[in-house]
Amino acid sequence: MVFHWPTKSGGNTSDKTTLKEFLAKIEKQYGKAKRTWVMDRGIPTEEVLAEMRNSETPIHYLAGSPRRRLTQLEKAFLTKPWEEVRESVRVKLIEHEEETYVLARSQGRRDKEQSMRRRGLKKLIRRLRGLQRQDLTRDELLLNFGAAKKEAGKAYTLLVIHTPTKDQPVTSETLHFALDRKKLRQARRREGSYLLRSNIKSDDPGNLWRLYLQLVEVEQAFKELKNDLSIRPIYHQLETRIEAHIFIAFLDYCLLVTLKQRLKTLAPGLTARVVLEKLAAMQMIDVELPTTDDRVVVLSRYTEPEKDQLLLLRQLKLQLPAQPPPKITVRNSREVAVSAHLL
Repeated sequence: MVFHWPTKSGGNTSDKTTLKEFLAKIEKQYGKAKRTWVMDRGIPTEEVLAEMRNSETPIHYLAGSPRRRLTQLEKAFLTKPWEEVRESVRVKLIEHEEETYVLARSQGRRDKEQSMRRRGLKKLIRRLRGLQRQDLTRDELLLNFGAAKKEAGKAYTLLVIHTPTKDQPVTSETLHFALDRKKLRQARRREGSYLLRSNIKSDDPGNLWRLYLQLVEVEQAFKELKNDLSIRPIYHQLETRIEAHIFIAFLDYCLLVTLKQRLKTLAPGLTARVVLEKLAAMQMIDVELPTTDDRVVVLSRYTEPEKDQLLLLRQLKLQLPAQPPPKITVRNSREVAVSAHLL
């Protein structure tokens, strides 16, 4: 049985402080069982992981680990062979003390992190050069540095920045910077890599990696429910209505997953979001036509699809249903449906 602990708790309470209570609550409610807790890095503390390892019945976990831990284990990984688990994704495994560590390297992730690093560095260097040309006091410069550091993120650590002393003016001579090539080489070497840790004894790094990958899928599901399917915010106040809202959103998600599977085989270049956005232009409308005997003819019609929408439907092998038959309603009375031939 695998339990996934999402990245955010959804409230203002830190996940680190709620994890221990949550583990106890699950055991109390459902009893002790052979569970594996899959968690993102930053969720469990060292104290909690030690308790999970040393409890009377060991609690299995698989968690992401901060990259700084890789520094301690880098030499041990060097002698281990890589195993390809997916195109452009390789993994290797070591046993260290009471835990198993899996190093994963993804080419796609490497390209993304490399692009982010380059953009961040270029933007930071442009900003620093701009500060060199401005007439600033040292206090103003430090305020600008704080904002630049926050915006640049990890790229800030790749520069060695020299600032003027308290009595010096801000000039290009007193404010200068250089690239820290040692840190840059280290960053390049680690881009695309991430570290997993577990108390599960295994000699198959691919199996542990695939288990951890389920966490990514769960988080993606939450993201799609909240964003694409707009499950949040929930404006209902009655519990039954909230449950109904979530149930409808879940059915919606099931249809979304079905669409994704269909796209894999019929249109692998398209995403579900693109398809939904494209088809969103098709609307269902009611055309009301009043009659002389105080009734109303209601024609429910969907808008005719455009050429690109027709092409998309054909690619997905979907056929639109026939337009629904007309209905007649009596004003100030309940609706009475009649077949089209009566008109």
